[in-house]
Amino acid sequence: MPRTDASPHRIDVLDFLRGVAVLGILAINVTGFWGPSLATFSPAIPHVEPGSEGWFAFAFVVFEGKMRALFSILFGASMVLFADAAERRGLDPDRAQVRRLLWLMVIGYLHFALLWWGDILLPYALCGMGALLLRQLPPAHIGGLAIAFYLLSQTVEALLDLPGIFIEQAVLAGTANAADMAQQAAMMQRIAASVAEDSAVLNAGFLEAIHLKLTHSALQPFTVTLSTFTETLPLMLLGMALVRGGFFATWRARHLCLVAGGGVILGGISTVLAGQWLSAHNWPPRAMFAAIEHGMAIPHLLMALGYAAGLVLLFPLLRDSGACRALVAAGRCAFSNYIGTTVLMGAIFSGWGLGLGPELPRMWLPAFVLLGWAAMLSWPRWWLSRHAQGPLEALWRKLALSR
Repeated sequence: MPRTDASPHRIDVLDFLRGVAVLGILAINVTGFWGPSLATFSPAIPHVEPGSEGWFAFAFVVFEGKMRALFSILFGASMVLFADAAERRGLDPDRAQVRRLLWLMVIGYLHFALLWWGDILLPYALCGMGALLLRQLPPAHIGGLAIAFYLLSQTVEALLDLPGIFIEQAVLAGTANAADMAQQAAMMQRIAASVAEDSAVLNAGFLEAIHLKLTHSALQPFTVTLSTFTETLPLMLLGMALVRGGFFATWRARHLCLVAGGGVILGGISTVLAGQWLSAHNWPPRAMFAAIEHGMAIPHLLMALGYAAGLVLLFPLLRDSGACRALVAAGRCAFSNYIGTTVLMGAIFSGWGLGLGPELPRMWLPAFVLLGWAAMLSWPRWWLSRHAQGPLEALWRKLALSR
């Protein structure tokens, strides 16, 4: 297997992208810190609030799915870099990678049980195990398999969602039969039950929230993995292919411009059109679930690749600026920032903290996104001037590389 160039420039570029991604993910996750999990799918859940649609529509177009895709791609790239680092230390890279992912599973489940229902670390660890099996294939083969699997699986799942959307539209138009109306009513009851269960956890004290999660949804991180692996696994594989194929270091500017422009324009137009249709139909829940989970998968990927290419192009122009250095540091501490943001937002919104979730209108959420961004950008440069890595990054690496 050819060795991957581990130049400082490329590592800085990846940290820059990771910094942007971890900030962007908060723009979506903040809704899940504030309210029930299904609120992230629609501004009409748990109920319609004045002024909330504008922020939701903006986040839907700019952040939703794109930052998750970018972060998954970067995770796959980091697996290649970690394998190279393990080899340089004389360790078996696959064995070290398995240890790394097993520890991520442990940390991810603790994150879910102790702090927040929306953990992605355990699903990333399990999908990473699958990606590890294909690590030594040539980059072109990995990339081809990744794109084919992604397009096929997401298209099939989107098509399977269509009958439910048609039923929902018939119910809303008043033309549905009794069976379809009963099916839609049952779905609305499940939504109400999920909102009530999540609200109970959100409003509970620390120990009570842990008890509720372990009692009612102890396997949730594993079920989330099953529902998302057709997206996460191929994106990780694509990240492996891109880093080994020189996307972050040696691609020519004109090729990056084509990816950046084409991805953002094509993905953005289709996302805006979808958002306009959903808004015009009052954000119907079944259509929203379908759009965010599978229906917009291709626009998400196009825009994520467009963002990535654009940021790679911008990095040499911005690298000496304070903002760029802050983003690089935030990306280098992305693991610590991800967990730290959960603690910060939990302390603000959860019952074990200030308990502001039920008190604050949804339209205020952008202010807390800005607060979270300020927090994620403020401490890493100071920390990294004194330590080689972020605190959780250093712990995770030590656990993974221990003999």
